[in-house]
Amino acid sequence: MSFFSVEQITAGYHGKTVINNISFQVESKRIVGILGCNGSGKTTLLKAICNLIPHEGNCYLDNKNLNRLHAKELAQVCSYIPQRSGIDIDISLMDVVCMGFNSRLGLLQQPTKEMRMQALQALEKVGLGEKADENYRNLSEGQKQLCIVARTMVSHSKLLILDEPESALDIHHRHKIMALFRNMVKEENACAIVTLHDPNLALQVCDKLILLKDGSISRMIEPKTDSLKEMESALSALYGTVSLVSCKDQFGKNHLVVLNQVEDHLCNR
Repeated sequence: MSFFSVEQITAGYHGKTVINNISFQVESKRIVGILGCNGSGKTTLLKAICNLIPHEGNCYLDNKNLNRLHAKELAQVCSYIPQRSGIDIDISLMDVVCMGFNSRLGLLQQPTKEMRMQALQALEKVGLGEKADENYRNLSEGQKQLCIVARTMVSHSKLLILDEPESALDIHHRHKIMALFRNMVKEENACAIVTLHDPNLALQVCDKLILLKDGSISRMIEPKTDSLKEMESALSALYGTVSLVSCKDQFGKNHLVVLNQVEDHLCNR
């Protein structure tokens, strides 16, 4: 059995099915991206995996059925980063990051000195170390997202569930945050499932891509091994006709770039 597996997940809201009979597997130390147009069911799938909404089917992490874990047990192995943190109180960045230890603390138990040191180190890694004692509410949306990433880092979770973690970030921090997640899954022998809007970023950072359309998996692609023609066909079925090209950056590293019809037309003028 794979490190993490999703088996026949079906879920929705108010009697309406949003995702239907979804199954896939993820190996440890891997990042799986989920691409899909708005309304395709990406966030619903993540919430079902995290047991945040009622669903049919099961998810197994290292042979453990996540559906059978109590909330605190689930929080010890699974970290979920939503599109918005939902934190709307006056609280320091340090205290936000220390929330990552909550599942390992007893009732009314406070984070230890060692935990607070780890929290500060995590904030430094995301570039917010100097703001540790500042009010979280005063941060920009991008800085808030980086703070939540630091909270995830101290949790040492085996399963990272990330809903568009790059959406509020500029291009530099988008790549920085994904590099941090890449290091996390390797160091913790974990895996990550991430929804992304940008197919170019997804092709660069993900080991496998799940293409979600109308609540079901239309295709799966692996950027490192699949041919350009195969991937171009799969992405075109999702987004409409696109071109996929391989190019080198200034350091000689290959990158895949998705061009839509409008961009193709402009480039050929």
